[in-house]
Amino acid sequence: MLTPLRWPDLPAAQQPPWPDAAELEAAMQELSTLPPLVFAGECDLLGARLADAAEGRAFVLMGGDCAETFAANNAESIRARLKTVLQMSVVLTYAASLPVIKVGRLAGQYFKPRSNVVETRDGVELTSYLGDAVNALPFDAASRRPDPQRLVKAYNASSAALNLVRAFTQGGYADLRQVHAWNQDFVRDSVAGQRYEAMAGDLDRALAFMRAIGADPEELQRVEFYAAHEALSIDYERALTRIDSRTGLPYDVSGHFLWIGERTRQLDGAHIHFASTIRNPIGVKVGPTASPDDVVQMCEILNPERTPGRLTLITRMGSTKVREALPGIVQKVDGSGVPVVWVCDPMHGNTREAATGHKTRVFDDVVDEVQGFFEVHRDLGTVPGGLHIELTGDDVTECVGGTGGGPRGQLSATDTRRPVIRA
Repeated sequence: MLTPLRWPDLPAAQQPPWPDAAELEAAMQELSTLPPLVFAGECDLLGARLADAAEGRAFVLMGGDCAETFAANNAESIRARLKTVLQMSVVLTYAASLPVIKVGRLAGQYFKPRSNVVETRDGVELTSYLGDAVNALPFDAASRRPDPQRLVKAYNASSAALNLVRAFTQGGYADLRQVHAWNQDFVRDSVAGQRYEAMAGDLDRALAFMRAIGADPEELQRVEFYAAHEALSIDYERALTRIDSRTGLPYDVSGHFLWIGERTRQLDGAHIHFASTIRNPIGVKVGPTASPDDVVQMCEILNPERTPGRLTLITRMGSTKVREALPGIVQKVDGSGVPVVWVCDPMHGNTREAATGHKTRVFDDVVDEVQGFFEVHRDLGTVPGGLHIELTGDDVTECVGGTGGGPRGQLSATDTRRPVIRA
C-alpha cells in the first residue's frame, strides 16, 4: 500500500515530464509493495551519530558520484568508491582523532536536476537527460523518453548496491588491517599515495601493539556505512515512504539520509514539505544567494522540535564567496537555536568549463573553499561538522591541479585518463 501521507498541492520543481500517467501509477504501485532498502532503526542511529557531529564529537564524510548509472552499478565500481571513502575516513580519523561518520552518495543517486527540461541539437528537441532513473543518455527519441519503469530499475540497482556495501563493510573488507589495500594502484606512486602509505605503516605498528597486549576490538573489523542521495523525484520518494511498525512514524526507506538540493529548497515547495514529514535525518544544500532569514525559516520548518542530528545544512558557496556569504547565514541559524550539522560541499560552487568542453574543477578552488569554511566557523565559534565530496574510485580526470590532476586550469584532450563528462 502507498503511504497514507498526502502532501498538499504544492509546486514541485525539477520533476520529470512523465508522458503517461497510467505508466507512472503502475510503477508507483509496484514500488510501494517492495521491501525497504533501509530500516528506521538505522536512520535513527545515523541521527544520533550526526548529533555528535553537531557538537564536535565526530566528523561527517559524505562522498560518491555526481550521478550513479546502471552501467556502473557493478562490484568493481562500488568497491572502488568504497575504497576511496574508507581511505579518506582513516586519514581524517588519524589526523583529527575523531570518529568519522561515513555516508556514501550511492544507492539512489540516479536522478539529475536540470536548468532546462529539454535539449536541442541540430534543430531536434528532446527531453534532457534526467538521470538513469528517468531516461537514457543517447540523444534519440526512444532513449530520452521518460520511462517510469526506470524508477523500479533504480530501486533494484540500489538494493544490489546496498547488499554489496553491507557485505564489504561487515565482512572484513573494512577491517583496519586492510588499510594498505584501500590505496588505489593509480594513486600509490603519487606523493599523496606515498604519504598515505607512511601513515598506514604507522597504523600497522599501532595495531600490532594492540594485538600484542591482547586488544582486538570489534570496531576495528567493520564500519558503519550509510547511504544518501538527493530526494529529487517526489514520485519515487513518496512510493518508498513507509510507516514504521515500531514507532508509527513515517520514514523514507529509499536511503538513510536524504537531502534537498539548491534548486528545490523553495519554502513553499513540495520538497521542503516532504522532508518535514519524514523522520530520516535530512540535509539541505545552501548556496551563496540564500537569504539568512529564509534559511532560518527553513530550519524551523524542518526541525521544529530542535532535535540534534535531525538537520544538516550542506553549504556550497564557491571559493570566491564562502568567506562573505557564509558568516551571515551561520550567525543567523546559530542565533535561532535550531541545532544543525554544518557540512561543506566544496565541489558544486567551483565548477568550470574546460577548453575541451568538459565540466571540471580546479583543485586549489576546492581546497580554498574548505579552508574558508573552517575559517568562518573558527571565527564565529561554531562547529564545522563535515565534508560533502563528489568522488570516484576510477582513474579519471575529475579535477585539474592537485597531486595528479594535470596542470592548474588545463584539461588535455589527450589525457590518458578518462575525463568525467557531466551530461
